[in-house]
Formats: sequence, structure tokens, C-alpha cells
Amino acid sequence: MKKITIVGAVAAASVLLAACSGTGKEDATKENSQDLTYAVITHSSSGDAFWDRVKSGAEKAGDDYGVKVEYSSDPDPAKQSQLIDGAVADKVDGIVVSMANPDGLEDSIKKAVAAGVPVVTINSGVDKFKQFGAITHIGQTETIAGEAVGERLKGEGYKNVVCVIQEAGNIGLEERCKAVGSTFGGKVSNLQVDGTDDSAVQATITSQLQTDKAIDVVLTLGGQYAIDAVGAVEQSGSKAKIATFDLSEDVIKNIQDDKILFAVDQQPYVQGFLGVTTLYLKDINGNDVGGGQPVNSGPAFITKENADAVLKFAANGTR
Repeated sequence: MKKITIVGAVAAASVLLAACSGTGKEDATKENSQDLTYAVITHSSSGDAFWDRVKSGAEKAGDDYGVKVEYSSDPDPAKQSQLIDGAVADKVDGIVVSMANPDGLEDSIKKAVAAGVPVVTINSGVDKFKQFGAITHIGQTETIAGEAVGERLKGEGYKNVVCVIQEAGNIGLEERCKAVGSTFGGKVSNLQVDGTDDSAVQATITSQLQTDKAIDVVLTLGGQYAIDAVGAVEQSGSKAKIATFDLSEDVIKNIQDDKILFAVDQQPYVQGFLGVTTLYLKDINGNDVGGGQPVNSGPAFITKENADAVLKFAANGTR
């Protein structure tokens, strides 16, 4: 909850900066902000609950500041690069971009920066944002988050984890599983699934649980896949527990019902909101949010103890 308070303070401060000048008169920046356009370009597929929250956060910031936010996405890095190039050609005032495949986006991001278009990276790619010339990176350090999950599962006595990766080539997901293994102390094996097909995800997890009955934790890397895992555990008759990264209303309800141990929240709404906020503050006040360092939006553990407090926000589509 502390992070949300900080975000609110940033938003309020930026609105005040836009609205007032030292003379007490309305600042011309507020009128000019109507002409600002920011492109938010992610690697998501359509209908993904996580990215819907990123989009909602970015659009809310746009509404608050009176700027135009153009959201687009493509999971193919080549096509995502084309979206970046197109945004530069359209002379947008800034770009927010997620980097699941940083190497595939490097040329386009560097060209954007060279053309004078400020860039903020979000979600994935924290290790490359400085090299590419971005102002800052807003998201969760996957290594820190994964290590925290591994330590937590180890402390609770689990021995055999299957880490479900729903998107091939996403370095952030691979880093999570690797980091879990670095602190867990037991067995961690990766399971690749087709994240575009929920029924296939459940079937693949079910098959793995039937094959390896020693698995005592299914760790998913996205909220909707945790729900698939709940179905797989029930279908297979396994006694494995489920933990997940990322939230949804259904995930929280399953935490309350003891079907999911915990969720790790990286606050996607914050990533979208702060991405646009960072560009806006750069335009109206010359600020460099983060001071050249990444801004952490997570991790935060959601358990049965605090699930009730978060549920109302998840129901609103903002957590």
C-alpha cells in the first residue's frame, strides 16, 4: 500500500506543477499538454489480464494529465520494433516500452533516443535500459523476486517445484525460475506451456503432475495460469500446492480459499501509470524520475493474511 501512496503523491505533484506557476496564474504548460502524445508499446497478447492493468494505468495517467496515450502491443519482437519505429515516425513525444526480448528491440529503441524521443522501459529488460539510453526502468527485478520466492518456499519445507513458463524467449520469465532455484535448495524444473491456450496450459500441467508425483509446488508466472494450475491439481489428484507471480481477482479468491499459497505482485497498473508520468514530468518540468536508476514496482507478497485488503482493487482491475 505504501507504493500506491507514493504514486499518488507523484501524480498529485505533477498535476500541481502543470496547473500553477509561481505567479498564481494558470501555467501555459497545462494547455500545451493537450498536444502531448505518448506511445505505450508492450509485448503482450490481446486479452491478457496483466497487460490490461498496464494499459489501464497508462490511460489513467493520460486522463489525469490531459495527454494522449496510444497503446499498442505485439509479442513478436520484430513487429514490436516496427511499432516503435512507427511511433518515432509519427513524432510522438515519448515512448513507454516493455522489453521481454531486449536484443530484438535494441536498434529501434536506440534510434528513438537518437531522434530525441525519450524512452521509459517497463516490466522486462531492467539490465539493458541504461545501455539503450532510456530514462529509467519501472518494474520488478526478476532476480530479487525469484530469490524471495525460493526462500519462502524453502522456509515452508517444500522440495520439488515445477516452474511454468508460458512465453518462449521471455528472458524475464526465465530469470524468475533461475532465481527461484538459486535460493530454494531443492529441485526446480522448468515446464514450457503455450500461454495463448488456457486449456492446453492446464493439460500440460496435469500431465506433468501425473508423470512426476514428487512435485509439491506448481509455480506459475502469471495470474491466469495459476487458475489453470488449480484445475490441473484437481484433475490430476495431486497434492501439490500452487504459488504464482501476478494477480487477478480470481487469484486472490483462490488465496482466500487456500487453493493458492501466495501471489507475488509487481503492480502492473503502477508500471503503466508511472511510465506515462515519467514522460510527462520530463516534458513539463525536465525531471528524470529514478535519477538514472530503476524504479521498483514490486515484489510484494499477497497471502491469505492481506488478501482481503487487496481484493477490492483487483475487482476494479487496478491490482
